[in-house]
Amino acid sequence: MAHHTIKSPYSRLIDRINRYPQGAPPSMLLNKILKMLFTEKAAELVSMLPIKPFTVEKASRIWKMSIPQAQKALDELAGKAILVDIEQDGKSFYTLPPPMAGFFEFSLMRVRDDIDQRLLSELFYQYLNVEEDFIRELFTRGETQLGRVFVHEPVLSSENALHVIDYERATEIIKTASHRAIGTCYCRHKMYHIHKACQAPMDICMTFNTTAASLIKYGHARMVEPGEGLELLQQAYENNLVQFGENVRQRVNFICNCCGCCCEAMIAARRFAILSPVHTTNFIPEIKVESCNGCGKCVIVCPVEAMSLISANNPRRPKMKLARLEENICLGCGLCVRSCPKGSIHLETRPQRVITPLNGTHRTVIMAIERGTLQHLIFDNRVLLSHRALAAVLGVILKLPPIKQALASKQVKSRYLEALITHMAA
Repeated sequence: MAHHTIKSPYSRLIDRINRYPQGAPPSMLLNKILKMLFTEKAAELVSMLPIKPFTVEKASRIWKMSIPQAQKALDELAGKAILVDIEQDGKSFYTLPPPMAGFFEFSLMRVRDDIDQRLLSELFYQYLNVEEDFIRELFTRGETQLGRVFVHEPVLSSENALHVIDYERATEIIKTASHRAIGTCYCRHKMYHIHKACQAPMDICMTFNTTAASLIKYGHARMVEPGEGLELLQQAYENNLVQFGENVRQRVNFICNCCGCCCEAMIAARRFAILSPVHTTNFIPEIKVESCNGCGKCVIVCPVEAMSLISANNPRRPKMKLARLEENICLGCGLCVRSCPKGSIHLETRPQRVITPLNGTHRTVIMAIERGTLQHLIFDNRVLLSHRALAAVLGVILKLPPIKQALASKQVKSRYLEALITHMAA
C-alpha cells in the first residue's frame, strides 16, 4: 500500500537537515521540536531547499510559485530565524543553517511569544541533554569539530602574546567583524525555563558578520559597536566564562560565552572528553607545585573538570593537597590561571599547533569527508557558490580505499584546499 511509504513533510525536513555534516538524529523528540518551529507548510518548503545559498528566483523555481510568493515565504522563514538572509554584492541570498549552531539556538536568542519557549526548552533539554545522541553526533563524529576555544586573553604573558594569532583572539573578532550582534544565551535561557540556570550573564551571546546582519535585520539580536562588544567580553571574563566560537580563521560567525553548567559545548567536552569534542587553544596550563597550596580554586573554575586535587604526600602536612591537570581533556582556556591566588599556574605553548580550517567552506568539506556525507555536497551540487573544480577534485577521494581516504583527508585540511578555495573565491 503506497500511502504507507509516503513521508510526511517533517520526515522530509529531517532528511534535508541530515544532508549537511551537522545534522540531527531522528527521534520522537526531534519531531516535536520541529513541529514547534515549523508549520507543516514551512517544513515542506524548507525540505526542498538546497544546501548552497540560493536566491528568491531559485526558490520560486524549486517551489513552483511566483517570485512575490516566494519572497513572502522566504521573509517569513527568515523572520522566524529559520533561514539566514545574506547580502552579497547587493543581492539577497538565503541559506538554512544547521540546527547547531543555527536555528535551534536562534529560537531562544530572544524572548518571543509566537512559540511556547518553556515547552520548547523542555524538549531541547530532553533531546540534547538527556538522550545525548544529538550532542554525541554533533561533537564527536570525525576529527574536525564545529567549534574551538579562545584563550582567556587577560592572563597571557608578554611571551604568550607573541604566539597568539589574531584569529585566536576574541577581541580581534569583535573589532574586525562587519556586523556585531548580541542575543540571549540559548543555553542559559533553556536552563532557565527548566529551573537549572546559573547566575552567569544571559544577554551575552555574540554573533558576527553575515549571520549577525540577518539576526539584526529581523530583530532576533541587537546591533552593538565594537566598544560595547569588548565591554561584554570583559564581563564574560569577570564571570569566568569560556569563549567558544566557530572553528574557522576567516569570518567567524559566533562566539558563545560559556559556563560549565548550562552550555552544551562544555557539557560535551566533559562527557566525551576522550573523543576531543571541542578544539582547544594552543596553550596548556603548567602548575608550579612548589608554590601551590591546594586551595582548589582552579578546580572550581575549570568548566570541563580538567583540574583536580591530589595529596601532596607531605608527611609533615598529611592533609595538604596539590592541583593536578588532566592534559588530555584541558581546553587551554586559561581560566585556572586567573583564579590562582598564588600565581602557581601559567600557560605554556602546546608542542603541536591546533589546525583551524580557513573558512566555513573549508570546514564543511573536511567535516563532510570525515562524516561520510561528502556525496551530498558534491552530487547534489549544493555547497556554496561556484565550486565545480572542487567537486571534481574531491570526487576522486570517494573512490579511494579507506586508508588512502584518511591520508587524503589530511591533505584536504592542508594548504592545498585552502589555496583552491582562495582561488575560487577570487
